[in-house]
Amino acid sequence: MDRMSIAMVGTRGVPARYGGFETAVEEIGRRLVDRGHRVVVYCRTVPGSDEQPPAEHLGMELVHLPAARRRSLETLSHTALSVRHLVTHRTDAAFVFNAANSPLLPVLRAARIPVATHVDGLEWKRAKWGGTGRRYYRVAESLAVRWSDALIADAQGIADYYTDAFSAPTVLLTYGAPIIEPGTGKLGELGLEPGGYHLVVARFEPENHVDLIVQGYRRSEATRPLVVVGSAPYADEYTKRVHSLADDRVRFLGGVWDQELLDQLYAHSATYLHGHSVGGTNPSLLRAIGAGAAVTAFDCSFNREVVADAGRFFRTPEDVAREIAGVEADPARAARDGRRARELARGYDWDQVAAGYEELAGDLVARRFPRRRPSGRRRPTDADLPLGAPVPEVAAAPAAAPAAVPAQPDTPPDNVVHLPTPVASPGWQQYPAAQQ
Repeated sequence: MDRMSIAMVGTRGVPARYGGFETAVEEIGRRLVDRGHRVVVYCRTVPGSDEQPPAEHLGMELVHLPAARRRSLETLSHTALSVRHLVTHRTDAAFVFNAANSPLLPVLRAARIPVATHVDGLEWKRAKWGGTGRRYYRVAESLAVRWSDALIADAQGIADYYTDAFSAPTVLLTYGAPIIEPGTGKLGELGLEPGGYHLVVARFEPENHVDLIVQGYRRSEATRPLVVVGSAPYADEYTKRVHSLADDRVRFLGGVWDQELLDQLYAHSATYLHGHSVGGTNPSLLRAIGAGAAVTAFDCSFNREVVADAGRFFRTPEDVAREIAGVEADPARAARDGRRARELARGYDWDQVAAGYEELAGDLVARRFPRRRPSGRRRPTDADLPLGAPVPEVAAAPAAAPAAVPAQPDTPPDNVVHLPTPVASPGWQQYPAAQQ
């Protein structure tokens, strides 16, 4: 394929230190460079950093621009600056990540830069957004459908949603799953042994169901501790709730900066409990199956697509308690699930993903896409049901009365373990490992 110039817009940029979009940009961009293409990645400057940001990373050209430091404005403000720069420093095609950036697509279209939008998951279902934020994301989805030359979905469930809601075609391009053999050397630093603990890795947000998992674990008679990795900068009340639901068998590690330690935690857990429900294909889940973890996942289409026949599923605290008991009672099955998970992980290959992006970029440059886009008018779908509500394909287990929630102590409980933070001051290299 002839050499193309490709822009990647709408993420925090690379090196990947934050989440799934950034990991995708790094893994795809480096491979496109290896295939002979020019890749320009727009990155957010790090506030308060005295370090000179790099101009290049793994062959990708980096453009660093600021962003408004408010959660509701950060993404769109940075993308607006990126688009302004891009229209005066043209590339042959652009990949825009996050449907939230769709109001800026007409600028690229006016500049005749063909664009594909990676629409991500059902962002409007996230509890962190208020009514205005949720309405904005629903409108943004419609605008992405109307104004993108192509849409990228990272999960079949997302592709189905855009078909059902908008009659809009998508290109299905998932993420890659690293195959991990991390060793065991760092578990001892936490007093853990292989197979001797259950694991949660997640940002503390309601749609990731960390509270449901902790509540279910407390109701179980598990003999192995539950290790919880993750936190949330904007969710103090939710974090307090999660801590208040725990008993002394639960250990909170906070954010983990050490990727090797995180990989060892995945690989040697008795089960990895994955509560994410709205974000499409989740990089944390892919990393877990690549490490051979036996997965117990929240029962939704995105997770079933990845886990398939290699794990267990839950929707209620009672389900969590039951499945944890099953793991401890039948370690042989858990081991089989872990081996099967690693087999499935091999189907998520970054080389194949990058080849798909290269082919799509070629289609954009050659303008092989429909000139007439769907209207963006939305139809009701199962996605409009509240989180946890049963849908025809999945029947929810009967809900039990919630357990009493003890008062939150004024001081952190003894089971909160504070890991050492990096010695250097926070800066370009100090984003935490991705607790998605």
